[in-house]
Amino acid sequence: MLGEGSNIVVADAGFPGLALRMRIRGVEVRREGSRVVLDVAAGEPWDALVARAVEEGWRGFECMSGIPGLAGATPIQNVGAYGQEVSETIARVRVFDRARRAFADMDPGACGFGYRVSVFKRSQRYIVTGVRFELAIGDASAPLRYAELTAALSVAPGAQVPLARARETVIALRRRKGMVIDPQDPDSVSAGSFFVNPVVDSATLAQVETRAGERPPRFEAGDGRFKLAAAWLVERAGFPKGWSLGRVAVSRKHALALVNRGGATAAELLRAARAIQRGVGARFDVELEPEPVIVGGSWASSGEPDALKSE
Repeated sequence: MLGEGSNIVVADAGFPGLALRMRIRGVEVRREGSRVVLDVAAGEPWDALVARAVEEGWRGFECMSGIPGLAGATPIQNVGAYGQEVSETIARVRVFDRARRAFADMDPGACGFGYRVSVFKRSQRYIVTGVRFELAIGDASAPLRYAELTAALSVAPGAQVPLARARETVIALRRRKGMVIDPQDPDSVSAGSFFVNPVVDSATLAQVETRAGERPPRFEAGDGRFKLAAAWLVERAGFPKGWSLGRVAVSRKHALALVNRGGATAAELLRAARAIQRGVGARFDVELEPEPVIVGGSWASSGEPDALKSE
């Protein structure tokens, strides 16, 4: 199942099966007290929905502005950015259950949401056909909790700003990192952030700090665990912005984006990603995992991705 295909890597040999593209459209809106309930078909463009929410005064999507793809893809990866996650606003996910050959509604507890993961990403059993969101009504953003965003807005953590200002600032930050699709920007030719920020325990955090000789950026992840900035690990492991291996390079704007400089194959992309993964592992004993979905091949913990090699 494909949405816009912005977060996938397809094997050079292709995919030996049927590919379907999600095209179910429609948005139903109803107000319930101080909240608004949106029933959104999976084929609705995500950023257009965010833009509408900001314009209408619906709070909860604003920090996820500028993300490409469709609304139905957001629960699959539990999309998030700048301190917001889509699972915070999801009330229900409508799916087609391929095992039962029937439609079903799944509440958030059944979706297995975690950091960039859900039951939908762990299994191909379900096809997401719609999502019900519940958003607060108000002109101000949710309390801001992401340091980079609050710094860009010159406000303290926990502050609220007009929804439009939050959206404009997030898009500007994303554009600065090459994370907004732009035909004029070669650094935007990527699958977005290639590695997920790793979540580690306190012992691993201390080990990283000792090996780096400096305090790594970290975020509380609950249960005594911490989310480390993968971009920081990549650069400290010797892969600065602009580093390249053949026709694949680390973006000059963001160390987590791997950019096709022209004509690169999936095998070349995965080879560069593997080099970075091994380098981070050797430097910090932390294993990075890919964020894009790999179609027609697999990402193993060791060895070359043979299934993705060109024929």
